[in-house]
Amino acid sequence: MNKVLALFLSLFCLTLGHAQENEPAQETAAEVDMAVNTTAEAENDTIRNFKRVKLDGIAAVVGDYVILDSDIEKTLIDLKSQGVSTEDVTRCGLLGKLMEDRLYAHQAVQDSLLVSDDEVTATTDRQIQGFVQQIGSMEKLLKFYKKEDEASLREDISKINKLRMLSEKMQGSIVEEIEITPEEVRQFYNKIPEDERPVFGAEMEIAQITKAPEPSEEEKQNVIDKLNAIKADVEDNDASFSVKAILYSQDPGSKSKGGFYSITKETGFDKTFKDVAFSLKEGEVSEPFETIFGYHIIFIEKIRGQELDLRHILMQPEISEKALNEVKSELDTIRKHIMEGKYTFAQAALNFSDEKETKFDGGLLRNPSTFDSRFELTKMDPTLYNQVRNLKDDEISYPILEEDPRGGSPKYKILKITNRYDEHVADFAKDYLKIQQLAKTEKQYNAIKKWMDEHIDETYISVNQSNQDCDFANNWTKE
Repeated sequence: MNKVLALFLSLFCLTLGHAQENEPAQETAAEVDMAVNTTAEAENDTIRNFKRVKLDGIAAVVGDYVILDSDIEKTLIDLKSQGVSTEDVTRCGLLGKLMEDRLYAHQAVQDSLLVSDDEVTATTDRQIQGFVQQIGSMEKLLKFYKKEDEASLREDISKINKLRMLSEKMQGSIVEEIEITPEEVRQFYNKIPEDERPVFGAEMEIAQITKAPEPSEEEKQNVIDKLNAIKADVEDNDASFSVKAILYSQDPGSKSKGGFYSITKETGFDKTFKDVAFSLKEGEVSEPFETIFGYHIIFIEKIRGQELDLRHILMQPEISEKALNEVKSELDTIRKHIMEGKYTFAQAALNFSDEKETKFDGGLLRNPSTFDSRFELTKMDPTLYNQVRNLKDDEISYPILEEDPRGGSPKYKILKITNRYDEHVADFAKDYLKIQQLAKTEKQYNAIKKWMDEHIDETYISVNQSNQDCDFANNWTKE
């Protein structure tokens, strides 16, 4: 920078000299002093202005990837914009994380773990659509990201997505085949000092029996007729499917987005929904069809290889008050018979529950976070916790009306706490599944750490002098 400054000032003085050669040489001593002072002040102003300009320097290089100082700043801004607390986040910590991501991505390319342009484009499209929905318009989005046009914004986001997806693929390939044996779990548990073993909070196991009322045939046909009318309006009058979805769809997950979803055959949607979607051509609207959530029509907006951009409208037949009261009364009777000992809760779940996911396991609920049957009280869904918190041992709740958050029909259920576990220090027999997961996590961490050490040694890495003093978690400076 000093050389550039010197050159700049030399050119400034040279220009000034040429200008003076063209002026009449009739200056007094005072004028000369004034000129010298003016020149000195101009040079000082130039130096001060020059120092204000911060050049975007290179923070580090990892393989084929360059990390700029601005990348670190952008990452910090992104974290803040997502509501993440950055109180304990340091510049060195962010740089270390960016270097890890670049090393994963660099090696993914070397190992031919490639990400297709279609995958990246689809992900970017979904993100931009989500951003526009949140912020209000593309113009506001461009202003927020300080971009002149959508193309440059899309290019930047695509680069970030491709790097992230390569990084994730590489990390997945490192740990995908790691398994943990019972003996390894035992060794992991035994090496933890007794006074350092984890403490698991109070937990409970919960079972339920559900009954879902059926709509009348008249209500079903009424919904089918409405969907057919929307389909005809779109096809015959060029009406906007997106607007129709916003006005009429009962799917809370897509209504505000005009019914939009982007899916592949692996997306965790209802099988019937996916079968219909992948049978359609671009621009085609399906006939009304039924799933467990109600009745749908689908419009295929774009086919991108194995991925579909679609819009759909969900409508549910109205459930009459009479139908709701009938299933409530039925559950009251089932509850009474269990209390009288005519059959157990598990037998009742098998014979009477409408919920296929739980009826064959005595109605036992599974924790969506761990897939275990136990729910830790401090981490339970608040709604479920409020439904069972006052239940005593062997007590069964009265029928509870529950709306389906996924958009399905309402249902009634009865609940029972089948087991309670007080807060306790980890026990190998009682807490095997939790200890197994901890042991597997440690094994995966060690595998990633070993991989990282090996590939840092064999990959070209350069850390800018100003970052050499960072206390990195990995040996980026190769000391």
